[in-house]
Amino acid sequence: MKTDQMGKGNKPRKMLVIEMLLKTATYAVVFVEAASIIFDFRMWKSSYAWLGIGVAALGVLVFLIAMATMKDSWRAGIPAKEETDLVTVGIYRLSRNPAFLGFDLLYLGVLAAFFNYLHLIFVLYAVLVLHLQILQEEKFLEKVFGEKYTEYKKHTGRYFIFDRG
Repeated sequence: MKTDQMGKGNKPRKMLVIEMLLKTATYAVVFVEAASIIFDFRMWKSSYAWLGIGVAALGVLVFLIAMATMKDSWRAGIPAKEETDLVTVGIYRLSRNPAFLGFDLLYLGVLAAFFNYLHLIFVLYAVLVLHLQILQEEKFLEKVFGEKYTEYKKHTGRYFIFDRG
């Protein structure tokens, strides 16, 4: 099974576009974050930068736990043909999208620690496109898993357990 499904396969055009935007956002925000850190483009120096680093580290941890919990069902993007299992255990009991939540925490944490306006624009773009991808994946999962996914949505939030979006 191929893990990288982003922008590949016979999918609806809207889905392909969102996946390609997400792929672009993912690479671009990492580039801007790295530049912000390496060249220290911070607009202000703050002792609270460590808080941002902590949030970013938490994001990495959440992402790694999500990936490990998915095991063989892990995919980047929506599979055009391959079927996966609906994972609802572990961290997926707290969030339907912990991997995306991990990315959001990472991006926002690094932004807090190394804030500049260019960085802010790229983080907002990445977070927005991640959300659009989540909405596409929800449609896909409803189609593939039907009532099982609908019932899962009732008990587990999109981002957090208390967010029933």
